[in-house]
Amino acid sequence: MKLKWLIPAIISSFSIAIAPAKATETRCGWLQNPTPANWFLKDKDDNWLISAQGGYQARGMDNLPPFKDDEYVKTNVNYGYGCACLNVVTNKNLRRIIAIRGGEQLPLSTCRKDPNLPKNP
Repeated sequence: MKLKWLIPAIISSFSIAIAPAKATETRCGWLQNPTPANWFLKDKDDNWLISAQGGYQARGMDNLPPFKDDEYVKTNVNYGYGCACLNVVTNKNLRRIIAIRGGEQLPLSTCRKDPNLPKNP
């Protein structure tokens, strides 16, 4: 009787172990932090949710690149936006970044000159 329950558990564990990992992709655009704990990346495809205050938060938030003051636009005291490329795992259906593996800040001029990005984030 116990064996009947053990076999499905072993098969289930094995299938999880061999499932393919989600691929990391590089997304570049406006990295926005308009208010506390609210983060978005606006790239050529969409506006990706990274974090919402009191709710959703992508794994790896500590991997967001720090911004230099001269390449960061403050729009709300210490909050604002900059230009960045992030190495992320996404959920395209929900337009969410689910994991941040790393990234780098880019000059503001990079995003401003990109014809695929909005001029004002």
